[in-house]
Amino acid sequence: MNTANFPWLTTIILFPIAASLLIPFIPDKDGKTVRWYSLIIGLIDFALIVYAFYTGYDFSNPNLQLVESYPWVSQLDLNWSVGADGLSMPLIILTGFITTLATLAAWPVTFKPKLFYFLLLAMYGGQIAVFAVQDMLLFFLVWELELIPVYLLLAIWGGKKRQYAATKFILYTAGGSLFILVGALTMAFYGDTVTFDMRSLGLKDYALNFQLLIYAGFLIAYAVKLPIIPLHTWLPDAHGEATAPVHMLLAGILLKMGGYALIRMNAQMLPDAHAYFAPVLVVLGVVNIIYAALTSFAQRNLKRKIAYSSISHMGFVTIGIASFTDLGLSGAVLQMVSHGLIGASLFFLVGATYDRTHTLMLDEMGGVGKRMQKIFAMFTTCSMASLALPGMSGFVAELMVFVGFATSDAYSSTFKVIVVFLMAVGVILTPIYLLSMLREIFYGQENEELVSHQALIDAEPREVFIIACLLVPIIGIGFYPKLLTQMYDSTTVQLTARLRNSVPTLAQQKPEAPKISLSAPEIAN
Repeated sequence: MNTANFPWLTTIILFPIAASLLIPFIPDKDGKTVRWYSLIIGLIDFALIVYAFYTGYDFSNPNLQLVESYPWVSQLDLNWSVGADGLSMPLIILTGFITTLATLAAWPVTFKPKLFYFLLLAMYGGQIAVFAVQDMLLFFLVWELELIPVYLLLAIWGGKKRQYAATKFILYTAGGSLFILVGALTMAFYGDTVTFDMRSLGLKDYALNFQLLIYAGFLIAYAVKLPIIPLHTWLPDAHGEATAPVHMLLAGILLKMGGYALIRMNAQMLPDAHAYFAPVLVVLGVVNIIYAALTSFAQRNLKRKIAYSSISHMGFVTIGIASFTDLGLSGAVLQMVSHGLIGASLFFLVGATYDRTHTLMLDEMGGVGKRMQKIFAMFTTCSMASLALPGMSGFVAELMVFVGFATSDAYSSTFKVIVVFLMAVGVILTPIYLLSMLREIFYGQENEELVSHQALIDAEPREVFIIACLLVPIIGIGFYPKLLTQMYDSTTVQLTARLRNSVPTLAQQKPEAPKISLSAPEIAN
């Protein structure tokens, strides 16, 4: 069977969406049939993702592959255009993996199960579309459509303050999306030709002031989703009210959309503006790492503690993007995938712990490890991964960003020393708040009032299986990073070369590289 011309990405995007439309017609009262249906659809789509990339993706090719383009509005050169390269391919696989496990994590959902699984499958296709589409206007549309399932999942199945958290989420993210729409339209109509194709937009000769303005707008939009302080406050509230499967999607996939777009739109399409904004990204990344780590240390609510931990770890992504080194940018992509796996595992365990203790306050826990030994072991292992223990994926990713930025020749030695020192402080703070969290939950004397009122049963096989599935790639990447880095190295090396050309002092080190017409400042100053 010849599958070379088969529309793999379009099928992968539309299959779960089309399957979700059949859920209302499934005869099911208690949700048992729907949950099996959704899990099977998720497994099939994930299998299609793996097969498509295994058979049709060349790791050594830095350009877009599996490209499909179908006319939509010919007058505006608006097409259904999808493709995958080293930036999008790992995140598409991550999306399929995390969403399938989140479907299994949603097994206990009994309230409006048809609507819940309908939203989960619709979100599945929408998230993959964000990473695959190659048309700016289409990107904006799928970015917006993906927000609706998240809003409903928070507003209907969330905690006591779910309406507040869902409203705050939609206001922040939808407000940021306006900058994407304005930027896309402005870039499309710039110059003599009108196009929304990302590759064509990246080749346009934009004036420097124009690039700076568009870059700033995109940065605001993607800073909300990443999130970057001070546009982060929606995330702790959303995590504080979400259920376990929604936690996994928020931490595992949604935050990565911001990092991906920051690389795809800002760095790749506006490289000259990136030369000016790179020091700003570094400073914002450091603020994320330190401020969020300190705030996490002070939290007494378990969900909010892990939420601020996520914000802190995403600071390494922005620093890696701004490093102007192959190693730093590669570390940023690896950190997105690594944090997606680790964040999903931690939040799933938070949900499992809450289901048994019915409290999120650390002061009300203590000694539960005696009765929940499996959960204690899994929570400890995933926390070790989060604090970047050697042998785990988080260690490799953060080390790559550290070394990549420290060896960058785009910044002065003084600036690098200060930034690396502050990054190190953030790394030191992480084990402090994570280990103290473990101590308060699992060690010490049992809370007699908690034990007398709650059945602290240990993890069931389904929960052990989900964590085991997440730990396999976490440990596998930790011991053999090339397992993942070989998927995108050719793309990040090509992008880094283009970004270095945007800084005159760096471009001069490689006289054979073609120089661009727009000037940029010497970042070392």
